[in-house]
Amino acid sequence: MRALCVDRLAEDFAGCSIRSIDVPRLADGQILLKIRAGSLGFPDLLMTHGGYQHKPELPFIPGGDVAGDVIAVGAGVDTFQVGDRVVTGGLGGAFAEYGSYAAATARKIPDQLSYAEAASVGSAYLTAYVSLVRRANIQPGEWLLVHGAAGGVGLAAVDLGKHLGAKVIAAASSDEKLRQVSEAYATDALVNSSQGFREKVKDITGGGADVIYDPVGGDIFDESVRCIAFDGRLLVIGFASGRIPSISVNMPLIKGFSVVGVRAGEYGRRFPERGRENMEAVWRLVADGAVKPHVHRIYALDDWRTAFSDMEERRVVGRVVIDPSR
Repeated sequence: MRALCVDRLAEDFAGCSIRSIDVPRLADGQILLKIRAGSLGFPDLLMTHGGYQHKPELPFIPGGDVAGDVIAVGAGVDTFQVGDRVVTGGLGGAFAEYGSYAAATARKIPDQLSYAEAASVGSAYLTAYVSLVRRANIQPGEWLLVHGAAGGVGLAAVDLGKHLGAKVIAAASSDEKLRQVSEAYATDALVNSSQGFREKVKDITGGGADVIYDPVGGDIFDESVRCIAFDGRLLVIGFASGRIPSISVNMPLIKGFSVVGVRAGEYGRRFPERGRENMEAVWRLVADGAVKPHVHRIYALDDWRTAFSDMEERRVVGRVVIDPSR
């Protein structure tokens, strides 16, 4: 089969190439998928040069959330049959024509979702759910400021925040991306973060945002500290800007806010029952149509470099998806 492999860690994706490798063997309890869609996340970019906390052994295939058709089932699997459309995920493997996955981690795709939409749910909406529900305990009517709102993880927080009854301020680096975000999810306010946002957020909210969702880090985090409300929750999702910020602890003391770290996958590993509840809640919302994943574009496997560059250069609105079957 053809697969995008990372054979060495290097800048500018120099260690990545499409190669012909063996189709993975099917073990007991597994299903073999013909992959139709794999979502690209910022951690995938970081892992190509060793910049992410998870460092898989070389060589590896990037891509986490994945959707496709079951073409074989292993011994002991009675929950799926050949031909089922399923969605699952892991820490890699999505950018290949075939993949083997534990049946216990997979679920059937709701009829109304395409493969690309299904692959856009998992990590993005799970991160949003753990952040807003479990960690921030956001309440209806509270002001939610979402940074990186045009990206897959940010856009999921905008969507879920609106469903939860929050007043959502979408922040992104261009007016055009903000326009698309607003059209997709009817946000309550928009802020171009490239022009500074502290005073505008304070004016919109009447003092500060109750919850700030920050997958960007760097200067965005620094300025967020200046526009958070008393008793606010500043959610640390990641550092897409490349700089890990720091904070003087007198700021949360004086302003009475919390800095809250969010690792959605680790949360589920530490609290397995809550982890199952989180994923069930996300997929129930999707199946009911309460939230709707937004796909930026579907790329062929041969166009992987364009997909990676579009994400790295922040030219996307929503989830970037690679279809290895194209």
